[in-house]
Amino acid sequence: MPLFAARKTCSLVLFTSVCVGALCVPVSSSKASDSLPEEPEFSGTLTKRVNGKQYRTQVFAKGDRLRLEHTYAIRTELGFAAIEIIRPDVAEIWYVLPQRKELLVAPLTEDVLPVRSELVGETGRTVVGDDKIAGRAARLFDVQVERHGRLERFYEWIDAETGIVLKLVSQDRDWSFEYERVRMSPQPSIYFEEPPGYRKRLSTVNQRRVE
Repeated sequence: MPLFAARKTCSLVLFTSVCVGALCVPVSSSKASDSLPEEPEFSGTLTKRVNGKQYRTQVFAKGDRLRLEHTYAIRTELGFAAIEIIRPDVAEIWYVLPQRKELLVAPLTEDVLPVRSELVGETGRTVVGDDKIAGRAARLFDVQVERHGRLERFYEWIDAETGIVLKLVSQDRDWSFEYERVRMSPQPSIYFEEPPGYRKRLSTVNQRRVE
C-alpha cells in the first residue's frame, strides 16, 4: 500500500470517476518534468481515503522534506503524535511527542506521500488528458506499478506548473489522496528540523493511526 506502510499510518482516498475517452499517448515521467522546479515548496490540505474511511492532513513541503499535521493522531509505542516529519535525506520519519519532549525515529519506507510524479516501482505511464485539481491546471496519467510481485494501476494528477502530485487514486482498491487547497510559497526550514529541546528515541514497533 503506497503510503506509510512501515508505520501502518493512514493511507487514504477520495475516489472520483474519471473520463478516459481521450487518446492515450505514452510519455516518460522524466521528460514531463524536465523544466520543472527541482525543489517545490508549498502547503496544502490533503484528504485521504482508504477502505471507506476518510482523513485530513495539513501538508507542508520543502523539496522532498514533508511535515504532516494530522487531524487524527498516530499511536506510537510512546504515546500519540499528531505531527510527523519525513526526511528522505536521512532516511527517517520523525514523530513529534510534545508531552514527552521526544522525537520518535522510524526508518523511512517506500510508502511515504509522493511529491514528484514518478511512483515507486513504476513500470509505465500513459497520458489521459488535462484536468483541474484544487483549482490548478493538471495533467492526468494512467500509471502502472509493480512492487513486491504485485501489479497495481493508478490515476495520477500532476500539477502543470510545478510537477507535484495533486491527486493519486488506485484503480484496484479503495485507496487515494487528493489536495483540496494548495498554496505555492516558501516554507520555513524549521518546520522540518528537530524541535529544540527534544531528544531522539528509536522506534521499535510499527506505528498506526488511531481511527
